[in-house]
Amino acid sequence: MRFTKLIVGAALSAMALGAAAQQPLKIRVAYVVPVANWASLLFQKDGVAKHNGKSYTFEAVHFQGTPQMITALANNELEIADLAFASLAIAVQNAGMDDLRVIADEFQDGVDGYYTDEFFVLKDSAVKTIKDLKGKVVATNVAGSAVDIIMRAALKKNGLDDRKDVNTIETAFPNMKPTLLSKKADAIPGVIPFSFDPELREKGRVLFTQKEIVGRTQMIVWAAREGVIKKNRAAMVDFMEDSIRAVRWYLDPKNHAEAVEIAAKVSKRPAGAFDKWLFRKDGQNGDYFHSPDMLPDLESLQKNIDLQKELGLVKATIDVKKHADLSLAQEAAKRIK
Repeated sequence: MRFTKLIVGAALSAMALGAAAQQPLKIRVAYVVPVANWASLLFQKDGVAKHNGKSYTFEAVHFQGTPQMITALANNELEIADLAFASLAIAVQNAGMDDLRVIADEFQDGVDGYYTDEFFVLKDSAVKTIKDLKGKVVATNVAGSAVDIIMRAALKKNGLDDRKDVNTIETAFPNMKPTLLSKKADAIPGVIPFSFDPELREKGRVLFTQKEIVGRTQMIVWAAREGVIKKNRAAMVDFMEDSIRAVRWYLDPKNHAEAVEIAAKVSKRPAGAFDKWLFRKDGQNGDYFHSPDMLPDLESLQKNIDLQKELGLVKATIDVKKHADLSLAQEAAKRIK
C-alpha cells in the first residue's frame, strides 16, 4: 500500500510539473502614452495574435514614466520596458542592469519622408534663430528626456550654454501650447499629436526640427533582461511574431480607417484627432517611422547615447551592440509571409 501511494504521489507530482511547464508565459509590456506606444493598441485587432493564450499571455501595463519601468524590471514585475534612448544608458549604468537588451523598435525620428519633432516659438517672436534664445526661457517635459537632449544639443551647436545662457522650465506635453501662448516660455518642443494642434500651427512658428540638429534618432525601443530572454526564448519569439504581424497590419494603408477607430477607442479621443497623420508617410504631416520588422537602428541609437555623454547627462556611453539582441525579431519576421 505504501509503495502504491509513493507511485501515485510521484505521478501526481509529475503531472503538476508538466502542467506548470505548459503554462503560457505572462509577457507584461510597458507603455506611457496610449496610441503613441505600441503596447496600448498592439492586439486590439482580432486575429493578429495567433500565439496569445497558447505559448504566452499578453498584458499592457501603464506607467507614468521610465523610472517606474526600470524599477519594475529590477523587481521582475515587467518583461519588456518601453524606453526612450535617453533612458537606456541610465538603466544600464545607474540601475546596474548590464544584462538589459534592446530587442525591438517602437519608432524613429528624422527618417526621410516621415515626421520629425518640431520646436516652436510664437509667430511674432523676436527669436529668429537658435542663437536668439540667449537669455530666454525654454520649456522641456523633463530634464534628461529625449526632446530635452535635442534642445540642449541645438543650443550647444549654436554656441549657447544650456545651463547658463537659457532658463529651462518643465511642463507636460499637453501643457506646452498654453505655456508658449501665455509667454511663460519662448520656445517649446512639439511632439505628435500635440504638434498638430491647429491653434499652435496658427500662432506658432517652427524654429528648428530635431532632424536638423541630430539627424536620425532611435527614439523608443523595447528592452528586456537577458535572463528573461534565455529562459523563455520560444515564447518570446512567438510574441515577437504576433507583434510584427500586428505592426504590419496597422501600417498597411488599406487598414487606416479601422486603425484610426481603434486609436480613438484606446485613447478616448475623437477619430478626427488621428485620421490625417496616424501611421501615414507624409513628411511633416504624417507619423514617425515605425519599422515593419520592428528592427531598431542601432547605429543611430549609438550616436544618440554618445550625445548624452557629450552633453554631460550620463557618466559614460555604452556599447549599444553589446546591449542588443535582435535575434528574436529577426527570427520572428522570417515566419511571416
